[in-house]
Amino acid sequence: MASSQVNPTRMELTKQKKKLVTATKGHKLLKDKRDELMRQFLDLVRENMSLRQKVEAGIQAANKNFVVAKAGMSEETLHTALMAPKQEVYLETDKKNVMSVDIPVFEYKTRTADENDIYSYGFAFTSSDLDDAVKSLADVLPEMLKLAETEKACQLMAAEIEKTRRRVNALEHVIIPQARANIKYITMKLDENERSTQIRLMKVKDMMLEEAHHYKEKQAAYEAE
Repeated sequence: MASSQVNPTRMELTKQKKKLVTATKGHKLLKDKRDELMRQFLDLVRENMSLRQKVEAGIQAANKNFVVAKAGMSEETLHTALMAPKQEVYLETDKKNVMSVDIPVFEYKTRTADENDIYSYGFAFTSSDLDDAVKSLADVLPEMLKLAETEKACQLMAAEIEKTRRRVNALEHVIIPQARANIKYITMKLDENERSTQIRLMKVKDMMLEEAHHYKEKQAAYEAE
């Protein structure tokens, strides 16, 4: 339905036609963006599910080893062994832009490059199960960070997809139909005005012809006298 605020002028008609062209192009671009976001979002969801399974399996294995280690060691010895960590981890965050979405990227660095520095205790009074538990946690750390990265990316992608979907719907169901209705309304009004003008011109022409005809009759009568 055409807006009652639209002025039925040729300038407004040109404006509405430009608006329709822009809205149509924007609608296509946003639909393409939405489809590409959906494709990448589904890829991220599949990657996220795979990572979650690996992380959960790694944590479960570490927990089992900790339980076994705790059963074979005194609680005091276990606490003492883990009290002063030898290795340190530094987390660095960055962003990458994917379809106008800033996705976080996590990278970590350790204080030293020696893999044995994950063990903060001597091996004389501890069990190998504790070594396996610590190693399991160290191995699963990169996948845990990648899981956090992909889960946050999924959240941001989902929000962007919803925002893009709302824009597509607004263009498709509100802006484009309204512009078309306005164009139709203005065109109809201009056609009506043009027909009215033509009718007035024809009436004026008829009146002028009639006046000319009467003038000629009077002129002829006057000459006959």
